[in-house]
Amino acid sequence: MKDMITTDGRTLLELKQLEKSFVLDKSFLETIKLRGGHIIREKRAVHAVNDLSLSVSQGEALGIVGESGCGKSTVARLVAGLLTPSGGEIHYDGERIDNRSRKAMLPLRKKMQMIFQNPYASLNPRMTIQQALEEPVRHHNPSISRAEVHEKVAEVMRSVGVDPSWSSRYPHEFSGGQRQRIAIARALTVDPEFIIADEPISALDVSIQAQVLNLMLEAKEERGLTYLFITHDLSVVEHFATRVAVLYLGTLCELAETRTLFETPKHPYTKALLSAVPQLEDDKPSHIRLKGEIPTPINLPQGCPFHSRCASANDRCRNERPRPLQQVDGSTVACHGVEENRLDG
Repeated sequence: MKDMITTDGRTLLELKQLEKSFVLDKSFLETIKLRGGHIIREKRAVHAVNDLSLSVSQGEALGIVGESGCGKSTVARLVAGLLTPSGGEIHYDGERIDNRSRKAMLPLRKKMQMIFQNPYASLNPRMTIQQALEEPVRHHNPSISRAEVHEKVAEVMRSVGVDPSWSSRYPHEFSGGQRQRIAIARALTVDPEFIIADEPISALDVSIQAQVLNLMLEAKEERGLTYLFITHDLSVVEHFATRVAVLYLGTLCELAETRTLFETPKHPYTKALLSAVPQLEDDKPSHIRLKGEIPTPINLPQGCPFHSRCASANDRCRNERPRPLQQVDGSTVACHGVEENRLDG
């Protein structure tokens, strides 16, 4: 088991050495390859998540960040049960859930809800807003009366700033920001305790993003929610998350409290990401330009996944995969350079 950190309170979600691969060559003919004049069989796969261990405590908001293709959304879908892990375990409130059947997962659906990235695709265009919000309430509370359903829908609509009188309208009659508010309302109708938010504001105008973020923060405080927040926007993470996990090629680079990560980043990849965030202060470090291209997740590099783009990489980095190790300030870093204390700053 890899080293990990937790905050005070009950651990709600725990990922243990989680793995997810997507097989590319499924048929026999697809596995036949010609290499050096010889015919061989080779089954390729995309290694999206690799040996990932994380925990999320009740009441916190864990942000997961990284470049496109680093496995962020795959982690979200694994936790939500939309994908099955290739290896490792997922535990929720002390119980393993990744090996449960769909029927056995039903009680958990009420506790765990997901907000998707695209508000234009996450709502059924053939259903009115009333129907879309009533559906989960009726599904998880079959004995509830019609009047109670209507009152519940009206209550959550008001809580997200949507007029209940609009409930007879269809999704196409709303703007992107309004649709995402409705998507949040749909998640809240079953009174969950854990929300998986997969890039929930990236499809919205900048002027609307802050409103939706503040709405989610208000829901967190009022309802005692716990968030797994997936995003590529570090300025959003700084505003929203209590802790941040930085992923690269499906592996954990750094995990720290938000303030610690932004003030004293340790992993070279984290430093490069933070240097790309526009800053007004003159004393901020200049932008770090990474060399090379992101390796393909089909053929993961030996050793540290980041070594081909790291200016501080040595032979150990190229041959030995670093382990996530806890630092003095409580952060967790997977980097030989940090372990050997040979990085600048």
